[in-house]
Amino acid sequence: MSNDAVILPLTVFIVDDETPARNRLKELLADCNEQLTLQVVGEAANGREALERLNEIHAEVVLMDIRMPEMDGIELARHLNKLEQPPVIIFTTAYDNYAINAFEQRAIDYLLKPIRLGRLFEALTRARDAVPIRTEVLQELMPEPRVNLSVHERGKIILVPLEEVVYLRAEMKYVTVRTAEREYLIEESLTALEREFAVRFVRIHRSCLVAKLAIAGFEKGGDEGESGWLVKLKGIDEKLPVSRRQWSGVKSLG
Repeated sequence: MSNDAVILPLTVFIVDDETPARNRLKELLADCNEQLTLQVVGEAANGREALERLNEIHAEVVLMDIRMPEMDGIELARHLNKLEQPPVIIFTTAYDNYAINAFEQRAIDYLLKPIRLGRLFEALTRARDAVPIRTEVLQELMPEPRVNLSVHERGKIILVPLEEVVYLRAEMKYVTVRTAEREYLIEESLTALEREFAVRFVRIHRSCLVAKLAIAGFEKGGDEGESGWLVKLKGIDEKLPVSRRQWSGVKSLG
């Protein structure tokens, strides 16, 4: 009986909004397969489609374009980090001085388009021993706010569009994300969320941010020690107290 260990194929998923780019990568991966054992397990033309597919199939490595419509590659990578087994990301990009400098400073692997076989082979060889990029690092790389929040629920990642969020409320180590339909729980800092989405949300209380466009008005009420005003919200019946400290900055939004 042979004592040779069975080498399982490295599973790879491709995300690029351009069909020729995906086809080029598949051709290069087929060439790499002569020396590396790998398997292409799927492809997607945008971030949403990629997340749906990667909820269902596991890929150890994702080759991901940065510039894509609807959701760019860095936001997608942040959402994928919430999977139970996050993939290793190798970004692909046309020449982008900002991105390349940022990746090199943080030792993040990237492939410059047009992608060369030797460079792809090197990146895939390193990928077996690589670890997923930390969310904090991805956050530093992403100057624009996310378009979606993401929730890990029943083993899958669910996207919650920011435009649907009515409020964000800190409770213990979680933040409740409230839409008109339901609540979700995420493990993120309310302070970091406020910083990222300052244009969209306003703080009404030390534990609560409300979407500015969701404010329907105000009415008298609230507990002793608060401002004595409640925020009325569009789409839901719930009313939220405004603190004394935040009232002067909030009242003009009603």
